[in-house]
Amino acid sequence: MLDGDRYPWWRAALLGYVRVPTPDLGPHITGGTHIMTNYSAPQPAAGTGEDPGKTLGIVGLVLAFVFSLAGIIVSAIALKKSKEAGFQNTIAKVGLILSIIFFILGVIGIIASIALGFAAVEAGVSTY
Repeated sequence: MLDGDRYPWWRAALLGYVRVPTPDLGPHITGGTHIMTNYSAPQPAAGTGEDPGKTLGIVGLVLAFVFSLAGIIVSAIALKKSKEAGFQNTIAKVGLILSIIFFILGVIGIIASIALGFAAVEAGVSTY
């Protein structure tokens, strides 16, 4: 007796083997029963040669112009992944540098606008 006969199909599949009935495919090929044992998911191809941080580097570069703090984080992650895989990710480096520059300029702009607001209040300038 096969284990596919003792267990429901789903339980036998969880155990790694099951009898799978095949349909009758015509006069030359008849249906039957095949035993599937220990099938696993296909493994990805090893060493595809592609930089794992390439896409993150591009995203980090785009984020440098939109939201610089996120650009810093994503570009740093892309650089780390590329370095671990042995690649040099120039796009991520550019994204990181631009993100840092834009972040510093943003902080300076916020400080300057706050200072201008306080100076306007002290000078008695009103927007009403």
